[in-house]
Amino acid sequence: MMGRAKTVKATIIVLMVLIAGAGGSAPAQTAAMQGPSGSESAPASSPAGALGAAVSSSPFFGSVPVGKATSTVMSLTLEEAIERGLKTNLGILLSEQSSREARGERWQALSHLLPQLTTGTSETRQQVNFEALGFPAAASRFIPGFQIISPPFNTFDARMFLSAPLLDLENLHRTHAAADEVEAAHYTYDDAQNMVVLVIGNAYLMCNAAQARVEAAAAELKTAQALYRQAADRFHAGLSPEIDEDRAQVEQESRHEELIAARNTLATDKLELARAIGLPLGQPFTLATKNPYAPLSGITLSEALEQAYTTRPDYKAAMAGVQAALQSRRAVLDERLPSISFTSNFGDIGLTVPGSHETFLAAGTLNIPIFQGGRVRGELIKANAQLKEAEDQAANLKAQIDYDVRTALMNLKTAALQVQVATSNIALANRTLQQARDRFAAGVTDNIEVVEAQDAVASANETYISSLYDHNLAKVSLAHAIGVAAQAAMQYLGGK
Repeated sequence: MMGRAKTVKATIIVLMVLIAGAGGSAPAQTAAMQGPSGSESAPASSPAGALGAAVSSSPFFGSVPVGKATSTVMSLTLEEAIERGLKTNLGILLSEQSSREARGERWQALSHLLPQLTTGTSETRQQVNFEALGFPAAASRFIPGFQIISPPFNTFDARMFLSAPLLDLENLHRTHAAADEVEAAHYTYDDAQNMVVLVIGNAYLMCNAAQARVEAAAAELKTAQALYRQAADRFHAGLSPEIDEDRAQVEQESRHEELIAARNTLATDKLELARAIGLPLGQPFTLATKNPYAPLSGITLSEALEQAYTTRPDYKAAMAGVQAALQSRRAVLDERLPSISFTSNFGDIGLTVPGSHETFLAAGTLNIPIFQGGRVRGELIKANAQLKEAEDQAANLKAQIDYDVRTALMNLKTAALQVQVATSNIALANRTLQQARDRFAAGVTDNIEVVEAQDAVASANETYISSLYDHNLAKVSLAHAIGVAAQAAMQYLGGK
């Protein structure tokens, strides 16, 4: 059980990374709630259950299914799973749309600096009440033919309107801020790719671990069945008491229950993997990639940190966010400065189209802010706060990168040692089981020793499976911490 708890802990760490990187959002049935080693959900009051609830709406655990399910069992490699996820995972699809929104906002900001050209054509018929325009009704007495109510007449007007800013520093800096936001959105999209690789890599490794547990449980059940037959034969031959047969039968049923639970966990983990990569609903598949133990060397702490500060897209996005906040602050300051604009129109106007005559208007305007009622001061306070917030977030992320890289390297080193110890422990546990079986067969001892040896083998197998999962997950986590998960995860894992 110790190995299972460690595996769940490793999964919780992955989900904490997701919360930090994705704003805390993910699936109804997450790895933290179930874990790759157990079939039952953690209670809501437990840390794993609370974390599972916190990430229950993360888009990175969802997808947009593509295609129609077939009865043919698909052979799915880890590389294919990642490729599918990078196309269908909901987290990356939403990030892509956010990037498009940022580009749209940049065009909106740029439009305030570009000329605006429109046209308008109107044909009207009207009648004028001159008295409403200030002419007294008595004017008709002194002006021959004057009528206080004009006869109906037509007006034709076709015109082109042009406006252009000549000096507008405020909108210039707002456009620069929007461009920085586009850059930040681009880096955020790259970070979403790294996040998808982390999520799918973890989900695939969980399935591999669950498959290994099924195989181990099946082997342990086969051993328990053989030991039960041995105990039953010895009892019927009068060589051992009935309690040895009962004890062996209980052990056999326990191993059968574990096999059932392991198969259920595998099926659930495969559903979660299919959910994250957008497989057609109900599509059966098998895992084609095995991830055996393969040491990862040649990466030093200093090199990893240097590369992370250069390549981590979330850090680049944070720095672009600082620049955007700085440009927004400059835009607020520029609201106090004069601006110059030009407007003009040119067209034809008359009672009829043939009788119309061209007209035009050209005007330059100088706007000088004098008193704005404290509006700019309030916006400046807000802009300063947003700039400080962006700077603090970037500084915190830099420290987080240091933590992520150091933690991933330590976990990688520790897991590698654990795999080596677990490997030798499996061999030792199997020898102990064989010796216990020989002693029981020789009548030297009862089968309590055999059952204990069986449990030791099962524990050694579980420790090895959990350690191997931790080691491979540490590789993916290291690739994510450096910022190259989308490019180097497969290289780090070295799957077959």
